[in-house]
Amino acid sequence: MADGANALGVRAGADAVGCAPVAGQESLAARLVAFDTATLYEAGGQRGALLPGITALSSERRVAGPALTVLTARGDNLALHAAIASARPGEVIVAQCHDAQTGGWGEVLTVAAMARGVVALVVDGAVRDLDAIRELGFPVFARGTSISATTKIEPGHIRLPIDCGGQIVRPGDYVVADVSGLVVIEAEAVEETLVAAAARVSKEIGMMEQLRAGATTVDLLGLGAALAPETAPNEGGVR
Repeated sequence: MADGANALGVRAGADAVGCAPVAGQESLAARLVAFDTATLYEAGGQRGALLPGITALSSERRVAGPALTVLTARGDNLALHAAIASARPGEVIVAQCHDAQTGGWGEVLTVAAMARGVVALVVDGAVRDLDAIRELGFPVFARGTSISATTKIEPGHIRLPIDCGGQIVRPGDYVVADVSGLVVIEAEAVEETLVAAAARVSKEIGMMEQLRAGATTVDLLGLGAALAPETAPNEGGVR
């Protein structure tokens, strides 16, 4: 589909609909969920963490998948409807709604999203019908809840770069979310991040074995000098 407005009037990126799922997408997501979000954040060079405030409201299951990005007008959820209609199995809807005063996502959109194979919702905004969403077992990460209604008249954007939780998220970037937080990983950096995450886990396993054997984190992390700055050399080599 070319750039422009779809049947709902929502502006979409060039690859908005009609494309097959990316090869290997399911495999990458399965590999990513083997690591907690903090490990992936550290492994990625301490980049991509969404700001605190967007938290797990439904399901404690860790999820991962390529981002289907959505930018709505304030107080309007038309773009969310359009996003679900164009969703590919395995995608995570990542939306910027500009406020948390209206509940632009509820039970009906959850059922629609699940039917399309969407694995989770990450929204810089609010949701409603949370009890029903929890019963459905659909993972939602949001700023909170609001029962205030939205309109369905304002054009929005899908599959374009957006700001969500203080991070730029591009279509196809991988989003991993769990009860600790959320991290976005650029699509081209996923493999490198996975390798670094595995190395970090291996290193931490060894460290924890040493701690159980009596070592201290002060010794293992070399923190002694920082705890006694008067005995540590400064940049000029003077103690």
